[in-house]
Amino acid sequence: MDIIDRGLSDEQRIARASCRAFVDEVVTPFIRQNWQREWLMDPDARLPRSILEGADKIGIRTLGVPEEFGGTELDHSEEVQTFAIIAEELARGDAGLADKLVQNWKVSVLLRKFAARHLQEHWFPRLVSDPGFLLAHCLTEPRGASDRWLPYNVPAAAMHTRATRQRDHWLINGRKQFISNGYDAGLFVVYANTDPKVGMLQGTSSFLVPRNTVGLTIARCNETMGGRFMNNGELVFEDCRVPADHLLVEGEALGSAGIYFRPGKIIQAAKNLGVGMAAFERTSEYVQTYVQGGRILIKHQAVALRMADMATRLAAVRALLGTAARAVDGAAPEADQICNMVKVFASEEIFRVAQHAMELHGGNGVMLDFGIEKLFRDAAIFLHMDATADISRLKIAKAIFPDTAGAYAGPEG
Repeated sequence: MDIIDRGLSDEQRIARASCRAFVDEVVTPFIRQNWQREWLMDPDARLPRSILEGADKIGIRTLGVPEEFGGTELDHSEEVQTFAIIAEELARGDAGLADKLVQNWKVSVLLRKFAARHLQEHWFPRLVSDPGFLLAHCLTEPRGASDRWLPYNVPAAAMHTRATRQRDHWLINGRKQFISNGYDAGLFVVYANTDPKVGMLQGTSSFLVPRNTVGLTIARCNETMGGRFMNNGELVFEDCRVPADHLLVEGEALGSAGIYFRPGKIIQAAKNLGVGMAAFERTSEYVQTYVQGGRILIKHQAVALRMADMATRLAAVRALLGTAARAVDGAAPEADQICNMVKVFASEEIFRVAQHAMELHGGNGVMLDFGIEKLFRDAAIFLHMDATADISRLKIAKAIFPDTAGAYAGPEG
């Protein structure tokens, strides 16, 4: 199924072509030839550094970093659209690798906006100079995640992670869970409650926390069913001492985080689409070469119908994704609503595409060394990333019916 590039800028065409070549020549061969490596229980041994070095060579590891610091700066008027194009191509090769890299992009945009100049001058060069350097965004906690965003803006919904001011520094105590790049990032953006007396949206602050900070412990790497080349982690903060100037946003951090979350929903859907495209491409090749019942599979009506269904779902996701990405780049008033729509729609439609792919491969579809079941596992992960589907639907309903929709959390007012 050819990708139509109508309306893309020259920069976007070049970026997509470069990323596609990297995926086809480096990422996909590695994944296919080393399918056992994602199951290694040593997280450091899964993805070789050479893959990140390859991404660095074509400039896609440091997207969003200002050019003055050596990053790959994009046209801001279409930045999120370009993020989506590259994320799709990366995920077509491997969803975990895409997860690993896009965290760098999103956090870089956040730092570009809110970090003090001296922090940018210190951390952006570190990121640019080391191909293995990763960033992480630490919001989710063991006892509170996407349900906090319904909203229910009262002190009871506040972060359990707390930060208290102590003269020239802050002390952070708490725990963060399900953090992308959490196991191996070198720098973390951490959200904590700094005012227990007010609502969550007024009492949450964000901090820049280096990996080697005393009081920060990387507790574990979460062993996920899919996206396993991104090492999801759990972090513990015990009197973690952060200099006062490492405060990014005080009090209003969750509201300011929209600059991370809106592109994040778009990128999430784009990664999802990349997994779906890989499933469709692999299945297209299979049904046109594998013979059953005396004819190639595509000549069986049941198979043809499923392939048509897969193609239609992919086209629908791509169309909504394009609309949502343009809304974010254009700061449209409906951007938040449509971002949630495309996140939910993509996760469910692509999961169905991956299911078709696995079933059309018959017995081969569930063989680990064949690689199709991996796409199914990777697609399943997206149902739970960046908010669950049901929480996202409740947020969509709240946006459509702001005056009459329920609170969906806590007691009715």
